[in-house]
Amino acid sequence: MVGASGRTGAALCRALLASGRPFRPVVRDLARWRAQGLPVAARPADLTDHAALVRALEGASTIVCCAHARHARALIAAAPPSARFVLLGSTRRFSRWPDEHGDGVRFGEESLLASGRRGVMLHPSMIYGAQGEDNVQRLAALLKRLPVAPLPDGGRALVQPIHQDDLTRCILAAIDQDWSGPEALVVAGPEAVPYRHFLAAVARASGLRPPPILSVPGVLLRWMAPLSRLLPGLPLIREAELRRLSEDKAFDVRPMRERLGVVGATLEDGLARSFGAPLAPGRDPTQTDAVQAEPHHAHHQPHR
Repeated sequence: MVGASGRTGAALCRALLASGRPFRPVVRDLARWRAQGLPVAARPADLTDHAALVRALEGASTIVCCAHARHARALIAAAPPSARFVLLGSTRRFSRWPDEHGDGVRFGEESLLASGRRGVMLHPSMIYGAQGEDNVQRLAALLKRLPVAPLPDGGRALVQPIHQDDLTRCILAAIDQDWSGPEALVVAGPEAVPYRHFLAAVARASGLRPPPILSVPGVLLRWMAPLSRLLPGLPLIREAELRRLSEDKAFDVRPMRERLGVVGATLEDGLARSFGAPLAPGRDPTQTDAVQAEPHHAHHQPHR
């Protein structure tokens, strides 16, 4: 379990412990791992140190990596020849706006697919609901400070976030799959919604009144983004985040349902779980729906 001390890695480790499945954490910072309070000894390894990585992965039959996908090539080079992989990427790899993060994910996916090794790279959409996450929590903090919500094109671009619990289930299901070769698979929430609806849902779940939406040209918002550093109590707003608000992030999740058997929580239920608000009647906060997986081995591309 590489990257075990990060948000998604730690959530996965807790799920593995709860199910009684043995695993070996591999982390760069042992102190950060110990701070998780999990009763499993970790092995230290920097993903840029080939020799240390070879020692940490020795004897592994399945390697899960929640560190950045750009390290996929180094991980594959250091892994035992028979090991299979479950790697975490990001739907940022589909963004039309080039950046270091998305470029690294594309490089990692290309490395896995070119390797011929058995395994999958899961590309999650925006992740929310993890301990310490800064997506919906930071947005809620921002909404407390703003009388109106300025959004490019009025917030009509689509988003399809996935709850951390559902991402954890996807990773666990991928671990149990018998991948015949290298694949890539998008994992996202069950439905894409306009960002303005997502913002309003976050406001309601956090106990706030949804603010009026002010349609603002994207270039003006990006110009104003650095000002967030100067305003006390206002979360930092990054220019790259505002730029991505102008593009649709909508994906076909049928392959996720068919291969992994996971149907994610609705946005309403996922946010209720995140903020502790009441769920809709009859909903179980700890479970998501599932469908029977239909095994096949095609490499799926998402519909955007």
